[in-house]
Amino acid sequence: MIDRLSPGDRLPSSRELIRRFQVGPATVSQAIAVLAAEGLVVTRPGSGTYVAARVQRRAEVADTAWQTVTLADRSVDTRLLTGTIGEPPAGTIMLDGGYLHRSLQPTQILTAALARAARRPDAWDRAPAGGLAALRSVFAAMAGDGVSADDILVTAGGQSALSMAFRAIAAPGDPVLVESPTYPGAIAAARAAGLRPVPVPMDADGLQPDLLADAFAMTRARLLYCQPTHHNPTGTTLAPQRRRQIVDAARAAGAFVIEDDFARYLGHGTPVPPPLLAGDRHGTVVHLTSLTKPAAPSLRIGALVARGPVLERLRATRLVDDFFVTRPLQEAALELLSSPNWERHLRSLAATLRERCAALAAAVTHQLPHWTLTRIPTGGLHLWVRLPYGTDDTVAADTARQYGVAVSAGHRYFATERPAAYLRLGFAATADRTELTEAARRLASAHEQAAGTR
Repeated sequence: MIDRLSPGDRLPSSRELIRRFQVGPATVSQAIAVLAAEGLVVTRPGSGTYVAARVQRRAEVADTAWQTVTLADRSVDTRLLTGTIGEPPAGTIMLDGGYLHRSLQPTQILTAALARAARRPDAWDRAPAGGLAALRSVFAAMAGDGVSADDILVTAGGQSALSMAFRAIAAPGDPVLVESPTYPGAIAAARAAGLRPVPVPMDADGLQPDLLADAFAMTRARLLYCQPTHHNPTGTTLAPQRRRQIVDAARAAGAFVIEDDFARYLGHGTPVPPPLLAGDRHGTVVHLTSLTKPAAPSLRIGALVARGPVLERLRATRLVDDFFVTRPLQEAALELLSSPNWERHLRSLAATLRERCAALAAAVTHQLPHWTLTRIPTGGLHLWVRLPYGTDDTVAADTARQYGVAVSAGHRYFATERPAAYLRLGFAATADRTELTEAARRLASAHEQAAGTR
């Protein structure tokens, strides 16, 4: 309609647009707001909506080549996080997702929590740099005995907390020990901070304490990043007898441990050991938790738990970075965690994830008998699959995409050379179990094509 009108012409009234297009008043209001934001219309209260003057943009290409020299070699590589081949085509079954499908998110609870938070008279006031006192108290209770609200720093999700911790604790050029394999976001954040990720092997019981001690001795690293519970991507939970050994090895080296406990609330109903933080009385462990994974991608609220000077360093980094986490989101998180519906959501989510995990594992085992499931995890969102000898995981992922399934190539999870070819298959980002079964069928077809071309 705007294309047919001239600048200054008045658009039909909202009532007329509602009648003509058979839509509701909220739809018309939203459409006009979008057009106004794009500069295509001008709204005049009490008068109407008018076509804006058309701006003639010069077709000019800026010469920004000089920036390459100025920026030097401090590039930030995001390929480990985003991949390199763009958005998947429509109809693709998403087995590479790291968040819950919309149907698994507690949307009604979140909507109610956000609405209640927005009605508070101080909802848009400045929040304390460390986070709302009430929210810090809730996170402290979640962390366990011995943790107080004074030990908590509220963060804008887990990834932000991880990036902040790397920059606050280690200096550019320092080594940081990581499990092998590990979360690609940790590798990317460490490298963006100028750190050197050094892999430490895992086995069926998790990180190997003797090799960790050797790595501390050889590298003189002062930082370890690990995921002891429902590890991403393998699903491993660190054996109880090793948990104390890991912290002791770090303490002997004078090092910190960043414990990424992102998946504690993604269990499948089986009890898990307490966090490393629970047995730490010397401030060795910097504990990281987040609400994003068990709730929704845009609930970017997490927390760091630390004691001593390192907490002061983290608080200072937070203040310099962005002053504080947005207050309405903190208020909504507080409402969510204080609701009895939150515990009901976690119980329901555990049952659903257990069913989906079993369904995908059974389908992969039936359709792809030559692929090896490293384990059936008791928590988390993924299966870790070893491919047959001679298979290239990048080729396997690209071929799967051609057959309408998005998977994560295993090389992304290794800081250095990978020992074998793997794929990570997620079971939480699909619409239902039927999609998981269909995904396994498509993967089998993709595997047959790839095998036939070798």
